[in-house]
Amino acid sequence: MLDPNEYLAQALKAQRQARGWSLDQTARETGVSKAMLGQIERGESSPTIATLWKIATGFNVALSEFTDPRGNRIGNELRQAGRLRHQPAADQMLVASLFPYDPAFGFELFELTLLPGYERLSEPHAQGVTEHVIVIRGDMELLIDGNWQRLQEGDAVRFPADGPHGYRNFGQTPAVFHNLIHYCHDREQAR
Repeated sequence: MLDPNEYLAQALKAQRQARGWSLDQTARETGVSKAMLGQIERGESSPTIATLWKIATGFNVALSEFTDPRGNRIGNELRQAGRLRHQPAADQMLVASLFPYDPAFGFELFELTLLPGYERLSEPHAQGVTEHVIVIRGDMELLIDGNWQRLQEGDAVRFPADGPHGYRNFGQTPAVFHNLIHYCHDREQAR
Protein backbone atom coordinates (compact mmCIF):
# COMPACT_ATOMS: atom_id res chain seq x y z
CA MET A 1 0.00 0.00 0.00
CA LEU A 2 1.20 3.53 -0.78
CA ASP A 3 2.37 5.92 1.91
CA PRO A 4 -0.57 8.30 2.70
CA ASN A 5 1.37 11.41 1.55
CA GLU A 6 2.42 9.69 -1.67
CA TYR A 7 -1.15 8.56 -2.31
CA LEU A 8 -2.51 12.05 -1.57
CA ALA A 9 0.02 13.59 -3.98
CA GLN A 10 -1.02 11.21 -6.76
CA ALA A 11 -4.75 11.57 -6.06
CA LEU A 12 -4.61 15.38 -6.07
CA LYS A 13 -2.63 15.49 -9.30
CA ALA A 14 -4.98 12.95 -10.94
CA GLN A 15 -8.10 14.93 -9.94
CA ARG A 16 -6.56 18.17 -11.18
CA GLN A 17 -5.38 16.70 -14.48
CA ALA A 18 -8.71 14.95 -15.13
CA ARG A 19 -10.35 18.38 -15.08
CA GLY A 20 -7.56 20.15 -16.94
CA TRP A 21 -7.11 22.55 -14.04
CA SER A 22 -3.94 24.51 -13.40
CA LEU A 23 -2.72 24.97 -9.84
CA ASP A 24 -4.14 28.52 -10.01
CA GLN A 25 -7.61 27.27 -10.93
CA THR A 26 -7.41 24.51 -8.32
CA ALA A 27 -6.54 27.13 -5.69
CA ARG A 28 -9.58 29.21 -6.73
CA GLU A 29 -11.92 26.20 -6.65
CA THR A 30 -10.70 24.78 -3.34
CA GLY A 31 -9.70 27.87 -1.36
CA VAL A 32 -6.30 26.26 -0.70
CA SER A 33 -3.24 28.26 -1.73
CA LYS A 34 -1.35 27.41 -4.90
CA ALA A 35 1.83 27.02 -2.83
CA MET A 36 0.18 24.49 -0.49
CA LEU A 37 -1.32 22.55 -3.40
CA GLY A 38 2.11 22.37 -5.06
CA GLN A 39 3.70 21.14 -1.82
CA ILE A 40 1.03 18.45 -1.48
CA GLU A 41 1.52 17.28 -5.07
CA ARG A 42 5.29 17.06 -4.51
CA GLY A 43 4.74 15.12 -1.25
CA GLU A 44 6.37 17.92 0.75
CA SER A 45 3.38 18.72 2.95
CA SER A 46 0.97 16.76 5.10
CA PRO A 47 -2.16 18.96 5.23
CA THR A 48 -4.73 19.00 8.00
CA ILE A 49 -8.04 17.18 7.67
CA ALA A 50 -9.68 20.61 7.28
CA THR A 51 -7.47 21.29 4.25
CA LEU A 52 -8.28 17.86 2.79
CA TRP A 53 -11.99 18.64 3.18
CA LYS A 54 -11.54 21.95 1.36
CA ILE A 55 -9.79 20.16 -1.48
CA ALA A 56 -12.45 17.43 -1.70
CA THR A 57 -15.24 20.02 -1.61
CA GLY A 58 -13.55 22.10 -4.33
CA PHE A 59 -13.36 19.03 -6.57
CA ASN A 60 -16.88 17.97 -5.52
CA VAL A 61 -15.63 14.50 -4.53
CA ALA A 62 -15.79 12.51 -1.31
CA LEU A 63 -13.03 12.83 1.28
CA SER A 64 -12.11 9.16 0.83
CA GLU A 65 -10.86 10.03 -2.69
CA PHE A 66 -7.83 11.51 -0.89
CA THR A 67 -7.51 9.28 2.17
CA ASP A 68 -8.02 5.69 0.99
CA PRO A 69 -5.20 4.25 -1.15
CA ARG A 70 -7.07 0.93 -1.38
CA GLY A 71 -10.03 2.52 -3.10
CA ASN A 72 -13.50 1.12 -3.21
CA ARG A 73 -13.90 -2.52 -4.05
CA ILE A 74 -17.13 -4.17 -4.98
CA GLY A 75 -18.06 -7.40 -3.26
CA ASN A 76 -17.73 -8.95 0.15
CA GLU A 77 -14.41 -7.47 1.16
CA LEU A 78 -13.68 -7.53 4.88
CA ARG A 79 -12.31 -4.16 5.92
CA GLN A 80 -10.70 -4.04 9.37
CA ALA A 81 -10.37 -0.66 11.06
CA GLY A 82 -7.13 -1.68 12.76
CA ARG A 83 -5.47 -2.34 9.41
CA LEU A 84 -6.90 0.75 7.73
CA ARG A 85 -6.33 3.25 10.55
CA HIS A 86 -3.69 5.85 9.79
CA GLN A 87 -2.97 9.52 10.28
CA PRO A 88 -3.51 10.98 6.79
CA ALA A 89 -2.97 14.57 7.84
CA ALA A 90 -0.81 16.69 10.09
CA ASP A 91 -3.41 17.01 12.86
CA GLN A 92 -4.26 14.65 15.72
CA MET A 93 -6.98 12.59 14.05
CA LEU A 94 -6.66 8.96 13.00
CA VAL A 95 -8.78 7.84 10.06
CA ALA A 96 -9.92 4.41 8.91
CA SER A 97 -11.91 4.55 5.69
CA LEU A 98 -14.22 1.61 6.33
CA PHE A 99 -16.25 2.09 3.16
CA PRO A 100 -15.00 4.70 0.67
CA TYR A 101 -17.56 6.66 -1.28
CA ASP A 102 -19.59 4.58 -3.71
CA PRO A 103 -22.10 6.37 -5.95
CA ALA A 104 -24.44 3.36 -5.81
CA PHE A 105 -24.96 4.04 -2.10
CA GLY A 106 -24.24 7.77 -1.85
CA PHE A 107 -22.17 7.60 1.32
CA GLU A 108 -18.75 6.94 2.82
CA LEU A 109 -18.12 5.53 6.31
CA PHE A 110 -15.13 6.33 8.49
CA GLU A 111 -13.89 5.30 11.89
CA LEU A 112 -12.37 8.48 13.31
CA THR A 113 -10.21 8.76 16.42
CA LEU A 114 -9.81 12.11 18.15
CA LEU A 115 -6.70 12.09 20.29
CA PRO A 116 -6.82 13.91 23.67
CA GLY A 117 -6.83 17.69 23.26
CA TYR A 118 -7.93 17.60 19.61
CA GLU A 119 -10.36 20.15 18.23
CA ARG A 120 -11.40 20.75 14.64
CA LEU A 121 -13.88 23.22 13.26
CA SER A 122 -15.20 22.09 9.91
CA GLU A 123 -16.34 24.39 7.16
CA PRO A 124 -19.70 23.57 5.60
CA HIS A 125 -19.73 20.69 3.15
CA ALA A 126 -21.66 20.82 -0.13
CA GLN A 127 -25.38 21.50 -0.03
CA GLY A 128 -27.36 18.43 1.06
CA VAL A 129 -24.52 16.57 2.81
CA THR A 130 -25.61 14.85 6.04
CA GLU A 131 -23.35 13.35 8.71
CA HIS A 132 -24.20 10.54 11.12
CA VAL A 133 -21.93 10.31 14.19
CA ILE A 134 -21.97 7.24 16.46
CA VAL A 135 -19.59 7.24 19.43
CA ILE A 136 -18.10 3.78 19.97
CA ARG A 137 -15.51 4.58 22.66
CA GLY A 138 -14.81 7.53 24.94
CA ASP A 139 -16.44 10.96 25.16
CA MET A 140 -16.34 13.81 22.69
CA GLU A 141 -18.13 17.00 21.82
CA LEU A 142 -19.82 17.89 18.55
CA LEU A 143 -20.52 21.45 17.39
CA ILE A 144 -23.94 21.70 15.72
CA ASP A 145 -25.93 24.90 15.19
CA GLY A 146 -23.35 26.90 17.16
CA ASN A 147 -23.59 24.73 20.31
CA TRP A 148 -21.17 22.09 21.59
CA GLN A 149 -23.01 18.90 22.53
CA ARG A 150 -21.38 16.26 24.71
CA LEU A 151 -21.56 12.74 23.30
CA GLN A 152 -20.73 9.57 25.19
CA GLU A 153 -20.20 5.97 24.16
CA GLY A 154 -23.34 4.70 22.44
CA ASP A 155 -24.71 8.17 21.55
CA ALA A 156 -25.67 8.81 17.93
CA VAL A 157 -26.45 12.07 16.14
CA ARG A 158 -27.49 12.92 12.58
CA PHE A 159 -27.12 16.50 11.35
CA PRO A 160 -26.93 18.58 8.16
CA ALA A 161 -23.22 19.03 7.46
CA ASP A 162 -23.72 21.84 4.96
CA GLY A 163 -23.33 24.30 7.84
CA PRO A 164 -20.37 24.95 10.17
CA HIS A 165 -19.73 22.09 12.59
CA GLY A 166 -16.86 20.70 14.65
CA TYR A 167 -15.42 17.90 16.73
CA ARG A 168 -13.35 17.99 19.90
CA ASN A 169 -11.98 15.78 22.62
CA PHE A 170 -10.80 17.55 25.75
CA GLY A 171 -10.71 14.28 27.70
CA GLN A 172 -7.67 12.23 28.73
CA THR A 173 -8.34 9.26 26.44
CA PRO A 174 -9.00 8.95 22.70
CA ALA A 175 -12.58 9.32 21.47
CA VAL A 176 -13.49 6.90 18.68
CA PHE A 177 -16.58 7.27 16.52
CA HIS A 178 -18.08 6.17 13.25
CA ASN A 179 -18.88 8.96 10.82
CA LEU A 180 -21.20 8.13 7.94
CA ILE A 181 -21.27 10.97 5.43
CA HIS A 182 -24.18 10.90 3.02
CA TYR A 183 -24.00 12.99 -0.14
CA CYS A 184 -26.98 14.34 -2.05
CA HIS A 185 -28.11 12.34 -5.09
CA ASP A 186 -26.97 14.85 -7.70
CA ARG A 187 -23.30 14.57 -6.56
CA GLU A 188 -22.38 12.34 -9.51
CA GLN A 189 -23.95 14.74 -11.98
CA ALA A 190 -21.76 17.54 -10.61
CA ARG A 191 -18.54 15.58 -11.08
